[in-house]
Amino acid sequence: MCKIAFLYPGQGAQQAGMGADFYENGSLAKSFLDKVEGCLDFHLKEVCFRKDERLNKTEYTQPAMVSVCLAMTLELTARGVKPDITAGLSLGEYAAVAAAGAFNSLDAVRLARKRGILMQNTVPEGEGGMCAILGMETEAAEKILREMEGVSIANYNCPGQIVITGKKESVKAAAERLKTAGAKRTVPLNVSGPFHSPLLVPAGEELKKEIEKISVHPLEVPYVANVTAEKVENADRICGLLSRGVSSPVRWQQSMEYMIADGVDTFVEIGPGRTLTGFLKKINKEVSVYHISTWDDMENIGCRLC
Repeated sequence: MCKIAFLYPGQGAQQAGMGADFYENGSLAKSFLDKVEGCLDFHLKEVCFRKDERLNKTEYTQPAMVSVCLAMTLELTARGVKPDITAGLSLGEYAAVAAAGAFNSLDAVRLARKRGILMQNTVPEGEGGMCAILGMETEAAEKILREMEGVSIANYNCPGQIVITGKKESVKAAAERLKTAGAKRTVPLNVSGPFHSPLLVPAGEELKKEIEKISVHPLEVPYVANVTAEKVENADRICGLLSRGVSSPVRWQQSMEYMIADGVDTFVEIGPGRTLTGFLKKINKEVSVYHISTWDDMENIGCRLC
């Protein structure tokens, strides 16, 4: 019998029209997304279902992504597909915690909205930056970055791919130095801030206050935290881990390796894009990987996993 993990993508995977077919075809998804729209201060369906420039603005992207991912999850689990463990990349961790049973889904969306606002506004736009570094050994990159100020690793995505973050000029200088040292490519990211850098510690402190206001339930299944790359089974740890997450590196490669070592052999990426599927293929080619971003995906894959 397979051991199933539900995986949730982070910011950057959003797509215009995401979730529209679930809203049209799934009664559970429709009911949930209608409830979400009632608890937010903007029209979620306008942002998600149409071409809307707000979808790429952090404060809207984050609640939109969590909402759509959880709507998809409702329809999948109603067909009998249940996770043994969950994980989410950065923002996706909020959907993962909700899917694991610790957050009410509407609370997860509200937190994502608060998180997006805090992450967007803590550092003035234009002062921070991020850059993907491709085709370089992680250890070699870490050694160089330790010698530089104002820049650090934001994401350990998969072998040969990390993301650096920090002050804009520091990130630019680090990218040039890493390219000279052997990186095959450096790709500046179109983001509104230096996410997962120490510059966002104040955002994490404010976010912690917001998390403390909601009810956190015992976990029904464990999830793997970005900060530690280890499973969380005690709900009391969630607040601290999520608040640290906005300013700490996302240890995604390590998280996937941990899950595989823990016996997970089937991964289901739930949400728009195929980012996590691509990472997994580079981390381990032996595991089974499925992707659900459309209603047809859900119906086809749901039948195969039941």
